[in-house]
Amino acid sequence: MNRKTIIATSALVLGGVVACKDSFLEQKPFGAVNETTLSANLTGADALLIAAYSNLDGFSSWDNGNPWGSAASNWVYGSIKGGDAYKGSEANDQPDIVPLERHEENANNPYPEAKWNTYYDGIARANQTMKALKSLQGVTDAVKNGKIAEARFLRGFYHYELYKVFKNAPYIDETVTEFRIPNDKDILPNIQADLQFAAQTLPLRQSEVGRATKGAAQTVLGITYLWQQKYAEAKTQFDAVINSGVYKLNAAYGDNFDPAKNNSSESVLEVQQAVNIGTDDQANNGDVLNYPYGAGPGGCCGFHQPSQNLVNAYRVDANGLPFITTFNDVNVKNDEGLRSTDPFTPEAGPLDPRLDWTVGRRGIPYLDWGLHGGTAWQRDAAYAGPYSPKKNVYYKAQEGTLTSASGWTKGFNANNVKLIRYADVLLLAAEAEVEAGSLARARDLVNQVRARAANPAGFVRTYADPRDPSKGFSTTPAANYVVKEYPAASPAFATKDAAREAVRFERRLELGMEGHRFFDLVRWGVADVVLNKYLTEEARRRTYLTGARFTKGKSEWRPIPTRVLTRSSIDGQPTLKQNPGY
Repeated sequence: MNRKTIIATSALVLGGVVACKDSFLEQKPFGAVNETTLSANLTGADALLIAAYSNLDGFSSWDNGNPWGSAASNWVYGSIKGGDAYKGSEANDQPDIVPLERHEENANNPYPEAKWNTYYDGIARANQTMKALKSLQGVTDAVKNGKIAEARFLRGFYHYELYKVFKNAPYIDETVTEFRIPNDKDILPNIQADLQFAAQTLPLRQSEVGRATKGAAQTVLGITYLWQQKYAEAKTQFDAVINSGVYKLNAAYGDNFDPAKNNSSESVLEVQQAVNIGTDDQANNGDVLNYPYGAGPGGCCGFHQPSQNLVNAYRVDANGLPFITTFNDVNVKNDEGLRSTDPFTPEAGPLDPRLDWTVGRRGIPYLDWGLHGGTAWQRDAAYAGPYSPKKNVYYKAQEGTLTSASGWTKGFNANNVKLIRYADVLLLAAEAEVEAGSLARARDLVNQVRARAANPAGFVRTYADPRDPSKGFSTTPAANYVVKEYPAASPAFATKDAAREAVRFERRLELGMEGHRFFDLVRWGVADVVLNKYLTEEARRRTYLTGARFTKGKSEWRPIPTRVLTRSSIDGQPTLKQNPGY
């Protein structure tokens, strides 16, 4: 779409609401009003709901100084902790990320605290909305329940995000008046109750983009069942999304990451971003550090640099199939140790084409910015490696229109954060099918994703004029791209164990650098094995990882922040219990 309709990032301030520049209705800001006024009619109650939506982007009035710790993309907790990426940049910038990457964090780390504060802020706003809606008069039950369903979706989603990061977090609904409550109960049943109501009540489509839908609620509900190994229940939810007819894969993989193509047919849930509206708070604030350094796009700051381990995962055999168990035995060729002026020829072997939409690497077109600049685009290549993130990056031609014209970095942009893509749903469904013993169906679902990756129209291509990238692209693939579907007789789907590994590997290929990896590994119960192997291997490349280790039974969850424990105290005793091992 040409004109962006956004969710307003309204903020609760001193008991009132301050509306942002645009809303779902594209209305002018209406200033600060009290809660009584807002609760008096549907328009006011919906303003409270919009305020609750605003926390989806991970940017909260509680933690304006650290939006990266609560970023919607989960680039720290999902990608860096999961081995898709290194911290990046250089050693002394954002050092609080390093103990997270090494799985050695403590309760005083400000990053997890930002996550906790942001999502409990969102929960508070959702609950405030619920109370306003329940007391609202003169509105049909259908309209009222529709808004309540949105609020309950948000409440369930925010609690689920807290579960993923901390697990032992208290569940708070609109009836709670004493907020210093213990975290001694499994909150998944409460989360599921919220999501079930939302799934039953919400429409398949919303007239205003960004609002919660039935498909979003069903998907998140299905994921919670996977955490509990309730595969039949999960399958029911994913099947409903697949059979709804609402979603389809984009023809070209890279279209998912183009800010000009937000809210596509593949979008199940994405965070609406906007620029040049009087504030940069809605401009993908959580990811502004994650650009190449120096002369590259964004101009800052070199974080979230892809790991060699992730890059190696995109190697394929002559048949276009991945090396599921041996992918890391051989490195994809890189320019580490070379200057940008030194000659370099990129990897000539066959590669999955999704690599070059996920990773910026030397000698390959970096959108319309020119060939990736190698060392010149790295802050400290010896520390963080030769690669750059790519999925959050805008096109050079979009500067000034889909990027901030006044922010401290050009990285402020209108690229929505894709929390759930339809490809994600297909692969989650494949996971459930494997555990149910339906290996042929699992293969079919994986092949739908691989068939899209194999579409040559979606390959990264060379420039029509290498001297002037603005002239567009040729028809020549930028690398030796080969990707095929799994054949019916593939050994990868001959047994449940093999199929399980194939599906899990496909999730990494399709969703690389999108903040899912660590949570997948924890959910599968293999984080200790996979990540300790990763850390041992990567320590040979990144010496700061030497001695790092994932501790089973501890490292799956972040510690409850110290200040949170202190705030929970009654008569000097915290009501919250610290997570095991901290």
